[in-house]
Amino acid sequence: MGPGDLVKALAPLPTRIDPRIIVGPETFDDAGVFRLSDDLALVQTVDFFAPIVDDPYEFGQIAAANALSDVYAMGGEPLTALAIVGFPTEKLPLEVLTEILRGGHDKVHEAGASIVGGHSVIDEEPKFGLAVTGRIDPRRMLTNAAGVVGDVLVLTKPLGTGFVTTALKRGLISRDAGNDALTSMRRLNDTASRAALECGARCATDVTGFGLAGHASHIARASGVTLRFDLRSIPVFATAHDAWRAGASPGGAERNLEYLAELVAWARATPFERALAVDPQTSGGLLVAVPHERAGEYLSRVPDAAAVGEIVSRGDRLIAFA
Repeated sequence: MGPGDLVKALAPLPTRIDPRIIVGPETFDDAGVFRLSDDLALVQTVDFFAPIVDDPYEFGQIAAANALSDVYAMGGEPLTALAIVGFPTEKLPLEVLTEILRGGHDKVHEAGASIVGGHSVIDEEPKFGLAVTGRIDPRRMLTNAAGVVGDVLVLTKPLGTGFVTTALKRGLISRDAGNDALTSMRRLNDTASRAALECGARCATDVTGFGLAGHASHIARASGVTLRFDLRSIPVFATAHDAWRAGASPGGAERNLEYLAELVAWARATPFERALAVDPQTSGGLLVAVPHERAGEYLSRVPDAAAVGEIVSRGDRLIAFA
């Protein structure tokens, strides 16, 4: 699905007004937020997909980290998860499913949460993910709608996982060549999330299937601003360029580029830089809008984080690359 398809599908349906829902689908945020009290709210999300790596345990870890990331992107703390499974029982042994679930189980426990149940169906292709519930202080959460002119844009993981994993699946690069991206996808965004709150940030998203530009456009639209990126500052996995040159571009990239056609000023972006900006990421980093005076502190607290741009007043386009 494209960046706005779910919201478009929901548009014809009647809206139920509930003041306890303080973040819904309107702002393209990473999760919904339901207020329980002045200082406590539930943050809820769901995500699942087919394998992007061959190792079932690693796939379970990555899928779980990806789903948990939506809670971290809101500034929340994961509490519980429900497993979502599709599995071809007549094609693969159940030991494969056990390893997928073990990977997800271990990653959820690393996050300090628990898997409390789930649902499975027989499917032609394995699929795995989580529905995650967390808690959040509604007075100190991160949302797409809280970006402020002057904020520094910080990206907490390099880009290029779409290129790398596609190249791995096609046998275009070795496992060792893609190891930095695989390690990154298994890493939780918990440190980046906590540091964002502690450094006074109030706006963030995680960079996943819609790519950097797609998720950035959600912040720009919800906050009424333009996000300006410095192309030379964006971190990239070492193998990503070689994978792209070999033709390892994920199918979702074209949909992302089509959606962004009228939203982005590409300036002098090279073909690779354009492709990188729309490359669908899996378990990517957070894109955090950090108050200018706290940006140095944030960068010192989050390994691999890089300042990649700034928020400016709304211009002709939602996103500007320079």
